[in-house]
Amino acid sequence: MSRPILEVIALNATDAAAAQAGGADRLELVTDMAADGLTPPREVFAEIRAAVDIPLRVMLRPSAGFAAGGARALHALCAEAEALRAEGADEFVLGFLDHEGHPDLVAVEELVAVIEPCRWTFHRAIDHATHRDTLRKQLAGLPGLDTYLTAGSPSGVDEGLPTLLAEAAKSGEPGYEPRLLVGGGLRLDHLPTLRAAGITAFHVGTAARPEGWSRPVSPTAVEQWRTAL
Repeated sequence: MSRPILEVIALNATDAAAAQAGGADRLELVTDMAADGLTPPREVFAEIRAAVDIPLRVMLRPSAGFAAGGARALHALCAEAEALRAEGADEFVLGFLDHEGHPDLVAVEELVAVIEPCRWTFHRAIDHATHRDTLRKQLAGLPGLDTYLTAGSPSGVDEGLPTLLAEAAKSGEPGYEPRLLVGGGLRLDHLPTLRAAGITAFHVGTAARPEGWSRPVSPTAVEQWRTAL
């Protein structure tokens, strides 16, 4: 099996350096974890980019929840994306649903047009979608979409494990070409089952911070995940 990807959430340059020291392959950059992760300022991106040399995926999300927030908010988010691109960001994380739980294709496509040809992850909005399979097929073919960050369920990997295994079995089918990046209540004891199913990418936030979100990433905790993988 190829070396699996370990992605760690970073809030600042201290987190980023610790995650890289522990063996992270990639970082997801966010701010405000009280809102489950919003777009970081470009100054923070620049500090993190200067601190590490592993790939960075930058969150594009204006507020808590999975709504794009209307035309004005979307316009502002596109401007933030442009500023981040100008600062050197070349990988992103995004995802929007409408009020019925369907993908907000207008918002997604507008933002993708701004960041193209960058690679990007559709985040855990998929876990809150009305129909996961329909969402995947509606997004299929969008430029740069190479990953779905998912726990398989809004409640986390414990509840979502059957869905994750079923989707892993469909890898390569229409709508299932992007890589599964498993995160959301992920524990070390989930790894053998997920790896046996062919899943090759894993995402941790809380698990990299044994002392909580008020403290930095622990390189020792990250190393434990890297070793387990």
